[in-house]
Amino acid sequence: MPVAEVPLMLARRKAEAFRPELTDEVVVAADTVVVIDGHILNKPQDEAEAIEMLSRLSGRMHEVITGVCILSKAKTVAFSDLTEVYFKPLSEEEIKFYVRQYKPFDKAGAYGAQEWMGMVGVEKIVGSYFNVMGLPVHKVYEALRSW
Repeated sequence: MPVAEVPLMLARRKAEAFRPELTDEVVVAADTVVVIDGHILNKPQDEAEAIEMLSRLSGRMHEVITGVCILSKAKTVAFSDLTEVYFKPLSEEEIKFYVRQYKPFDKAGAYGAQEWMGMVGVEKIVGSYFNVMGLPVHKVYEALRSW
C-alpha cells in the first residue's frame, strides 16, 4: 500500500470499529503518520529509537499525513491532509534533551509540534499546523458543516 494511503486506512478501521454500536452518533476517527524518504516513522519504542528518528529528521523536510474518517450509521466521509515540515539542523544535545525531558514515545516521528521540539526545531510548515498536531481541524469543520 502506498504510504500516503496508510493513515486513511487506519482512520477508517478505527471508525468502523464503532459501526455496530451506532444509533444517532457521529464518530470522528483519525490517524497520523510521519513520512521521510518514502518510509513511515512510527512511534518510537525507546529512547534510542526516538534519538535515531529525530537525527534522521534533523535538517530535512518530512511529510505529516493525517487520515480522517467521519462515520454515522447512514453515512461515511473520509479524507486526508498532508503537511510539509522542515526541521532545522539539530545538535545531538538538543535531540537528547528533548527525548529525555519530553519522552515522545507516543508520537509518530518522535516529536510533538506543540512541544519544545516544535518551538525550536521546526523552521517552516507548509500546510496545516493542526494537521501536524494530529487533526486537520479546518477540514473536519468543513466536512461536518456539509454533513
